[in-house]
Amino acid sequence: MSNAGADDATANRLGSFLKSERNGLKMSLRDVESATNGEVSNAYLSQLENGKITKPSPHILYSLSAALNIDYENLMERAGYIMKPKDSYQGEKHGKAATYAIDNLTQEEEDVLRDYLNFIRTKKRT
Repeated sequence: MSNAGADDATANRLGSFLKSERNGLKMSLRDVESATNGEVSNAYLSQLENGKITKPSPHILYSLSAALNIDYENLMERAGYIMKPKDSYQGEKHGKAATYAIDNLTQEEEDVLRDYLNFIRTKKRT
């Protein structure tokens, strides 16, 4: 049994997340390359965002987390390196229904929510 489909889904989810975060910061691919001191080339990031690269190294994810101000653990989870325990949300302010909704989004729903979040963040800056 092949795990290629799961790897592709993980890569697409990670890639679209990175692209959305980068766009939310109004950074170009080259801006990210500069922010990582060349650790992540603009060509590599483009391939990552488009799902062509399915398993970036933790080192690359660390550089991107610093450049894009994203929690490193978040990127490691999205890349499939770590998994949060199912009970990790206990004690937080939102209920189980909210957690279920967040954890079970389709790619389209996640993209729409991310776009909306970027819109809200842009409004707060002005």
